[in-house]
Amino acid sequence: MIAPAFRIRWRIFSFLFLFGFVAYMQQKTITVAAASMMPDLGFSQEQIGWLEQAFVWGYAIFQMPGGVFGQRIGARRTFVIIGLTAFFATLATPLAPEVFRGQTLFVVLLGVQALLGCSQGAIFPVSSGVFEAWFPPGRWSFVQGLQTMGLGLGAALTPPLIASLMQTLGWRPALIWTSLPALLLIALWAWYGRNTPREHPAISAAELAEIDAHVDVTAPRGAKPEVPAPITARQLLALVGDRNVLLLAISYLCMNYTFYLLSNWVFLYLVQERRFSLLESGWLATAPPLAAALGAGIGGLATSIACRRLGDRWGYRAVPLVALPVAALLLLLAVDASSPYLAVAALAACFGCVELTEGAFWGAGMAVGRGNTMAVCGFMNTGGNLGGIISIPIVAHFSGEHRWQTAFLIGVGFAIVSALAWLGIEVGSTEPAG
Repeated sequence: MIAPAFRIRWRIFSFLFLFGFVAYMQQKTITVAAASMMPDLGFSQEQIGWLEQAFVWGYAIFQMPGGVFGQRIGARRTFVIIGLTAFFATLATPLAPEVFRGQTLFVVLLGVQALLGCSQGAIFPVSSGVFEAWFPPGRWSFVQGLQTMGLGLGAALTPPLIASLMQTLGWRPALIWTSLPALLLIALWAWYGRNTPREHPAISAAELAEIDAHVDVTAPRGAKPEVPAPITARQLLALVGDRNVLLLAISYLCMNYTFYLLSNWVFLYLVQERRFSLLESGWLATAPPLAAALGAGIGGLATSIACRRLGDRWGYRAVPLVALPVAALLLLLAVDASSPYLAVAALAACFGCVELTEGAFWGAGMAVGRGNTMAVCGFMNTGGNLGGIISIPIVAHFSGEHRWQTAFLIGVGFAIVSALAWLGIEVGSTEPAG
């Protein structure tokens, strides 16, 4: 039986890649527009921090419910519902000042950002369930790393794109125009996307057999993953109490303090602390997320290779145990660098090291979850976003007092704790494949 030249599963993957890309554009627009929003709307830097906090709270709270929701109604309908909700929330941000003013406007924008967070909470847990159904276990870390590249690319494109449009059109039209491509993506997914391979009319018998039999040279084991199914309350409680699930969530929480520090605050750090111009900062701020995108892809591939050679337990641990301590050292270098360009390089390298671990986190979550991947990954990412909830007020406070060094040093501690937690995480086999 001859396998198709271009597998349908990679087309499905491309949609999830783009959903991640668009999601991060939607998330990061406000952090770039903040420099113009603050004087225009009369907001303080701490208020901008509260807007970001509202998003993260909504995003964190709806991770696990989003995963359970996705398991119940399927990924195809889930992405349409959450995609449309996120689109309208994104569009409401630049339109709200036309109607509201002062404190009322601030409260409305808090609600809008919370809604955006809630709508996006299901994206990555549900994506993990799709990967479980469409890809063999040996590819899980790899496709997770590739999807995370989409996040990094979206975050990298946003600063120069929004900064350039803001210079020409102002911040409100800039946010409106960049929100529109999401509609096309949602429409195409509603037409082409499916929950599982067997539901897709275009899939060939050869590819279906390939997926079912896991004829994939990178697969560490021949075990067939279960198709995501609705989860019971008893199953949910058992998963939440599982040691590996808890440690993954704790480690991901600690890693995400550093992630949010780098992804949300680099633009303002370059403007305020390193004294770059608005436009120059927009372009320099692309370096860390571009390095993050590259790191995510490399890390996913490296984790897949490590699992084949070392077995799942040490294969999933290997990249985080090396990358997170290196990220901590790079944060120290960035904060003490005398040259602003050296600081940018160190921040970029640090973000790359942090994102090297994404494939390991999400691949391990899928391996632990098997059949309940959406719920497990939703719980893990709840922990991850608690890292953001912790990070945002701390960084907003210290940056507002021009004490960026303190915010960075706290990130060093979180990165080390995240690495140490991996020593207690035991995923699957201890023997290498083969």
